Amino acid sequence: MRAIVVGAGEVGYNIADILSKEGNDIVIIDTNDARLKDIAENLDVQTITGSGSSPQVLKEAKLSQAEMLVAVTDSDETNIVACLLASAQSTSPFKIARIRNPDLNHESILFDKAHLNIDLCINPEREAVKDVINLMEYSGASEVIDFAEGNVKLVSFYVDAECGAIGKNLQEIMENYPAGEDILVASITRGDEPIIPSGKTVIKEKDHLFVFAKSDHVRNMLAFFGKKEELAERVFIVGGGNTAFMLAEALEKKWVDTIKIIEKRQDRCDLLASRLDRTICLHGDGTDQDLLKEENIQDADYFIAVTDDEEENILSALLAKQLGAKKAISLVNKSGYTHLIPLLGIDGIMNPRRASVGKILHFIRKGKVISATPLGDEKAEAVEFIALETSDITNRPLKDIDFPKGTIIGAITRAGEVIIPGGDSVILPEDHVILVTLRSSIQKIEKILTVKLDYFG
Repeated sequence: MRAIVVGAGEVGYNIADILSKEGNDIVIIDTNDARLKDIAENLDVQTITGSGSSPQVLKEAKLSQAEMLVAVTDSDETNIVACLLASAQSTSPFKIARIRNPDLNHESILFDKAHLNIDLCINPEREAVKDVINLMEYSGASEVIDFAEGNVKLVSFYVDAECGAIGKNLQEIMENYPAGEDILVASITRGDEPIIPSGKTVIKEKDHLFVFAKSDHVRNMLAFFGKKEELAERVFIVGGGNTAFMLAEALEKKWVDTIKIIEKRQDRCDLLASRLDRTICLHGDGTDQDLLKEENIQDADYFIAVTDDEEENILSALLAKQLGAKKAISLVNKSGYTHLIPLLGIDGIMNPRRASVGKILHFIRKGKVISATPLGDEKAEAVEFIALETSDITNRPLKDIDFPKGTIIGAITRAGEVIIPGGDSVILPEDHVILVTLRSSIQKIEKILTVKLDYFG
């Protein structure tokens, strides 16, 4: 597949990295020549310096031969124009645009076939806000990913020193797990390496577990591993950008009694105050200890740092925890910071970049794929797909299928029923199946999910 990526920021770089490593022909367009030179040294891609909204630049990138255009610059206008130019081609490619304006979403008729004709619109911040709401609903989790229309969740959390599972293998743990509430530990990140576990795998302190469970069993699962359920009645948000606005708007519709936004720009404070109903907007610095104490930070259930400065987010979250906030979440885009979060004492992260990458991967993966989500440090991926009658995985016990190394089936949904599978479980055509696999095994997985070679024989 030939794909053009407009924008060489974190999202563009990661999409290009994934696609190029899977053997696709990738062109990256950006106005930052120094950034492109750095990318050319690290990735096997073609780079072009220029604007993605320029017809001449897109012609140089051979847009007419591309199957996909992914426009993910920081400018909504550039992304929209790039997609419009792609639509003007006789063989129009699949078009994806990052649209950050909070007043626009994928449901807007502006993007349908009769208007801008954009196939997928992504708002990274809106996706990240959904992730934070999940973290607040399932306290103790560091990440919660929905599958099967919300009936199955993949929940990640760090193993604390007081967890009773430490020193036990998974077989022992499952023997003591409550009957009738099946779970499956799909992946463990230890240090910076992903482990696809077996029954003999022993749990250690600071392990990062990824566990499949039915949605109505998640809270019990977290409690089993020592995570306490906590209410979210008082929330502090640092940063007054679009992310903060959408988060406060979502929290106002939820159960939260007190919401406070701290923002350095007075004019932005005034705008937020005019658009939000119950949120208190404070003009100030989120790292100002006196201000935090004056606003009773020690009573905060959650402190969420969402400025454009990742280092400031981490610093203010650490400060809030030191001053007594119960939980702290930090907006972090750089994957290199992910493994540091639990070591620093921050409870969770919101990652707009990873949310965007996951949405885009859904349209890239072959087979009847519903969603694809990078996990942890992004060396593993969770994929939900619909089983085809003609694929190699149907009508056979899972234990008889030669899955690629590092692959585990986490859940199956069939006619509304959720099945946490064992070795004797069988996937039937049209089942929704969720698996976790190493990124290095994706191409082998795609072959298993698609049509058998002998189907046309």
